[in-house]
Amino acid sequence: MRELDPSRFGAVPDRAAVADAFVRLCETIAKLRSPDGCPWDRQQTLSSIKPYTLEETYELLAAIDSDDDAEICEELGDVLLQVVLDAQIAKDEGRFDILPVIEGITAKMISRHPHVFGDAEASSAEDVSTHWDNAKREEKAHRDSVLDGIPVDLPGLARAARITKKAARVGYDFPHRAMLFAKLEEEVNELADELFHDGRIPQMAATVDAERTPDTGIDDPARRDRIEGELGDVLFVIANIARRWGINPEEALRRSNAKFERRFRYIEDRLRAQGRDIRDASILEMEELYQEGKRRESR
Repeated sequence: MRELDPSRFGAVPDRAAVADAFVRLCETIAKLRSPDGCPWDRQQTLSSIKPYTLEETYELLAAIDSDDDAEICEELGDVLLQVVLDAQIAKDEGRFDILPVIEGITAKMISRHPHVFGDAEASSAEDVSTHWDNAKREEKAHRDSVLDGIPVDLPGLARAARITKKAARVGYDFPHRAMLFAKLEEEVNELADELFHDGRIPQMAATVDAERTPDTGIDDPARRDRIEGELGDVLFVIANIARRWGINPEEALRRSNAKFERRFRYIEDRLRAQGRDIRDASILEMEELYQEGKRRESR
């Protein structure tokens, strides 16, 4: 954990230097999009560039996890590139340019922080959230549903948390968060009804020291559709549980993915050091190395 000096918070960067650097970036992107620029950049559209924007965002998250300042700085630059490139594409198409983008977000930050830029008061994070929601509601008064405005391209777990959070703000939520575990049990039982012929989950210890049972596919499209729906319900409740405890479910899953990948790579590295390929190792050997890696992390 880094020691922070609050007295240094809020320092404004050098105005001229930032202005010069930002204009140069805009000029660079404009040059790439010009007739004598880069063929790849010229053919991009707001739609075609979307996957790169998402990819750069996730690379930034990975850099933040690494706590490497140089890497974070580089990835922030890549994200900024996406913003400037999108705005240049829009300008080339006669839609808008970077100026209303900057002015719009500046005005939004001012209007949603009346306790900083106005006469409102906020003594807690909850007060700030209330001001933010009130301002946002006024801005989006034309929308038909409180759920409007949630990006459809958000990762599923993150979007589930956003949906339930918005519903909760108008009172549609379980009175006590612990009730969600009863809901989770209900959804798991409904999933089991579809997965197992008698609706009962076999009682088996989670161990690798057992005979391998091959997985079978689901040939019935209607049954597959029902299973997918029930599994989605389970994941939706999981996301809701995360929200009620103030946890970002997408971040939690991302960390678990990284943790498993790190430990699995440890298995590969240890076997490689022995001159062996992981494909030739038994499940018991792999599990032993996995637990070894886990213990090393704990120490």
